[in-house]
Amino acid sequence: MKSIVALILAASAATFAAPSMAQFAKPEDAVKYRQSAMTLMSAHLGRLGAMATGKVPFDAKQAADNAAVVEFVSKLPWAGFVEGSEKVGNTKALPEIWSQSAKFKETSDKLVSEAAKLNAAVKVGTLDSLKGAIGGVGGTCKSCHDNFRAN
Repeated sequence: MKSIVALILAASAATFAAPSMAQFAKPEDAVKYRQSAMTLMSAHLGRLGAMATGKVPFDAKQAADNAAVVEFVSKLPWAGFVEGSEKVGNTKALPEIWSQSAKFKETSDKLVSEAAKLNAAVKVGTLDSLKGAIGGVGGTCKSCHDNFRAN
């Protein structure tokens, strides 16, 4: 009985200790994952941007729904930037993501933080609250693209 428990514990430990690449069958899957998350985030930010610039009428409920998605999705793409994924697929990721990983992590953390601020601000329910917070997200996106994405 003790050996079965020990075996189960060892198997569990091995499962949880697997490297992050294990979540992707192939490096191409990591690229698709991160690109999908970025596309989704961009679509919802675009809706918020259209409200902020007056291209579409401000709708507090729609703004809140979109900001919640942006905050959630802002946490996702970073898992897809695994070693080996920089050399496959149709990617614009620059090598600096891996050679300047601390700076890249700092930028990704800032985006997550700015997305949370946007989500909190939009809950106020005013166009001014949206306008005051969306620039932080947009600026962080731009900074990351300027430093870590090929045009």
